[in-house]
Amino acid sequence: MGEPMQDIKGQIKLWIESHYADNTRLLQQMVRIPSLEGNEKKIQHFIAKTLEDMKLKVDVWEPDSADMHANPHFCGSRTQFHNSPNVVGVLQGANPEQDGARSIILNGHVDVVPIGDVSQWETDPWSGKILENRLYGRGSTDMKGGLAASIIALQCLVDLNVQLMGDVILESVIDEESGGAGTLATLMRGYTADAAIIPEPTNLHIFAKQQGSMWFRIKIKGRSAHGGTRYEGISAIEKAMYILSTVQSLENVRNARITDPFYKDAPIPIPINVGVIKGGDWPSSVPDNVELEGRMGIAPDETLEQAKRELEDSVLQAAQQDSWLKDNTPVIEWFGARWLPGQVGEDHPIVRTIVQGYRDVIQEEPTLKASPWGTDGGLMQTMRDIPFVIFGPGVTEIAHFPNEYVEIDKVMKCSEILAVSLIEWCGTSS
Repeated sequence: MGEPMQDIKGQIKLWIESHYADNTRLLQQMVRIPSLEGNEKKIQHFIAKTLEDMKLKVDVWEPDSADMHANPHFCGSRTQFHNSPNVVGVLQGANPEQDGARSIILNGHVDVVPIGDVSQWETDPWSGKILENRLYGRGSTDMKGGLAASIIALQCLVDLNVQLMGDVILESVIDEESGGAGTLATLMRGYTADAAIIPEPTNLHIFAKQQGSMWFRIKIKGRSAHGGTRYEGISAIEKAMYILSTVQSLENVRNARITDPFYKDAPIPIPINVGVIKGGDWPSSVPDNVELEGRMGIAPDETLEQAKRELEDSVLQAAQQDSWLKDNTPVIEWFGARWLPGQVGEDHPIVRTIVQGYRDVIQEEPTLKASPWGTDGGLMQTMRDIPFVIFGPGVTEIAHFPNEYVEIDKVMKCSEILAVSLIEWCGTSS
């Protein structure tokens, strides 16, 4: 190494502290740009310009809809990606073929969920207002805080003229909230690395495992009749209650199998949530159709197909115990968004690297956990065998909520930890 590692870490700390105002302004500018799905162009051009000013090799493109839909990993309902470009900036390593040189991806998404009822916000959802170390606005936690931390970490290393041996690939992607089309497009374009860090909101905990999830629909038939003689019909709502009870029992069975200590703080590690019930069309009629729609959590060590079979078998077995449903079998469909599960062992080199970076900066032992939600990391691992960890500022509890905020100090600490970890992972050139 050109300089003792401890000296470089000290310089990183000083740089982060001395650029606190500029770094806060970067995050504030990002939050102030609305970037709902289908309208990410403005923020992506802002990020592309920021990366170009850092002298990174920048790639900007709108994914091709036909190519995306032809890929078996594509999910979601988007038919085109106009005004939704991806941005990738590469900090090229000085000697990527040298022993000890490793490449890494920093992957963050710019799309945010809708603001909801604006009357529930105490500030303008796009204000980027700062109050007592909290920067408010939609997307501040999920996940512009983490994406900004990644950019700040790279800016720090560039300004300090740290010559990394391996490449750092910063991906600013679209469409994560709807299933990961943006990251899929980067993989299809050929971007890969020896590992990835996804700075989603973990409150600076290290997530070495994540659950996956997928959406399901169960269609249940009944037989219509007049409400005054409802005994002549078969209520699809009552049958749906029976199926719903079956789904809840399956959730209990599946979660009883989870003994991983990473999930010790999670009351329900892999939930099955029914979020939509549709049925009936008239108060005085026995309903003849009901649909249940929900989200099924998938354990880090199981596949989508295994989870699908378990739900399907459970519902079909329950139907065989009912005199009506055994001849009118519920129909199960899988639709919409899905997130693939993934995991690395706690002794994996990328986990050890982030753990050591945390120790160096925070002077404490980090907390290792499993993610209660999915990220694009599962897609990376499944398609290109890229090991990943999830580590970023912000907390899940206020993501997607009114008055979303991120703590500025934790964004800066995350930046410092990332910068230190990049040096350890990629190596430095003398």
